[in-house]
Amino acid sequence: MASLTPSLVPRGYIAQGLLSGVCFAMGYLLGVGLSGGWRLLQLPELGQGRLQQVLRWLPLVCLLGCAVLVWWVRPWQDAVRAVMGLAPMEQTYSLRLLLIALLTFAVLLAVGRAFVWVARRVGRAARRRVPGPVAGVLGISVAAVLFFFLANGLLLRGVLHLADASFRQADALIPPDQRAPTDALQTGGPGSWVSWEQMGRAGRDYASSGPSASEIAALMGRPALRPVRVYVGLPAADTAQARARLALRELQRQGGFQRGTLVVITPTGTGWVDPAAVDSLEVLLRGDVASVAVQYSYLSSPLSLLVEPEYGQESAQALFAEIYGYWRTLPEQQRPRLYVHGLSLGAMNSERSVNLFDMIDTPIHGALWSGPPFATRYWRQVTDSRVAGSPEWRPEFRDSRSVRFMNQEGSAVPAAAPWGRMRVVYLQYGSDAITFFRAQDAWREPEWMDAPRAPDVAPAVRWYPLVTMLQLALDMLLADRTPMGYGHVFAPAHYVLGWRAVLGLEDMDADTVTRLQQQLDARRRAQRDQTGGGG
Repeated sequence: MASLTPSLVPRGYIAQGLLSGVCFAMGYLLGVGLSGGWRLLQLPELGQGRLQQVLRWLPLVCLLGCAVLVWWVRPWQDAVRAVMGLAPMEQTYSLRLLLIALLTFAVLLAVGRAFVWVARRVGRAARRRVPGPVAGVLGISVAAVLFFFLANGLLLRGVLHLADASFRQADALIPPDQRAPTDALQTGGPGSWVSWEQMGRAGRDYASSGPSASEIAALMGRPALRPVRVYVGLPAADTAQARARLALRELQRQGGFQRGTLVVITPTGTGWVDPAAVDSLEVLLRGDVASVAVQYSYLSSPLSLLVEPEYGQESAQALFAEIYGYWRTLPEQQRPRLYVHGLSLGAMNSERSVNLFDMIDTPIHGALWSGPPFATRYWRQVTDSRVAGSPEWRPEFRDSRSVRFMNQEGSAVPAAAPWGRMRVVYLQYGSDAITFFRAQDAWREPEWMDAPRAPDVAPAVRWYPLVTMLQLALDMLLADRTPMGYGHVFAPAHYVLGWRAVLGLEDMDADTVTRLQQQLDARRRAQRDQTGGGG
């Protein structure tokens, strides 16, 4: 029943069925383990006479009870969908969910019985040479090692290899209507240090999209420049250091260091750079900005985060070292303002690329990190050290002069509050499991459930031991399928507020800010409708 309760994001019948089937199997395994332990200790059997007859029907009663409870799941899921402005679930949701859950349970039950069969066969063979209890332990150990290596060595590695090959092929695909630029001052164009084919799909989309100078001028009502966008894909060079040097050369070639602002971006796992973030930045600065990014993986961020959380750190550090190293050699009055940015896994790796001790004498101007994953080190330290009484989903840190947190409602700190020399903003949503998942949720209620709750977390969400942790793990995989402005899908309107704070544009007219938020949100929704979602 607990697996059917709502969590941070809506779950379709397939996702909910898989989760319920896994939880059902875990409950069954717990029951089998307790029963086996009871017999091993040679304790008296429970239930005699009429009670024993009742207990025989207990599994069927539990199964029927679960089937009845499945019909109650739609109101729970609709409570989450209502928060995000989604329509209620269809009538057939519960039946489909039940079928998926039973199928999942049957598959896991078959795997479990195969494990028992192997353990017993090994145990029987071992009894010829060792005592019975030792043979039993040996059989279980051999079966556990065998199944672990099968799952990790064959299944997991095979899935990752298949995913990597699939993403690699998709990354190399160039649609017929996407032609290389003819402008020499674009990455992939004539004279570029990086060819069009070497940029990857995400890089080509990033370099060829974005608002033009005329579009920015129309939005802002004032003359604008065409922004500089530099991107280096994985095929461009064999090492992270070599790709970083190419990015520096290309940035110099395009005149990026002559712009008023320069942003070093760490992309997500696939190399994707969120258009909502960059478009908002370029419009606010009227195009007087250059940005640079380097691809480090073909895998999606959730896969990279769960399997290889350290992946991408080397690339982020190499790019920042190259850009920052050259930037600090420029005369102070001729340097652009320097910022860093990253979304999701990009936020975590971008944070790792910035070593405060290396730039004490010449610090950068700030950072905007959106959707930081739960494993992000400095984010976790700051969140855990928050001012007493401030919620985990939007904490306040010390005097808020160096670090502030924002969500759909902006920051809890007044915009007029003074900043220090370097400005850091974390943009995060309370409904984003990629940010708020923790293994401790299995045995301890998460603090983001405390009152007051984030505006995008349904009041019906409750904590259940182990089950909540499994729900949030599944929510991480579904977090980028939510409507814009929820989960892990960040809206330009909220990026406008984040960049406004980081860039020090608090004096911008409020009506202008509201108009930009509405227009950029509409533009991004149209883009998502055309592409079918995010990156």
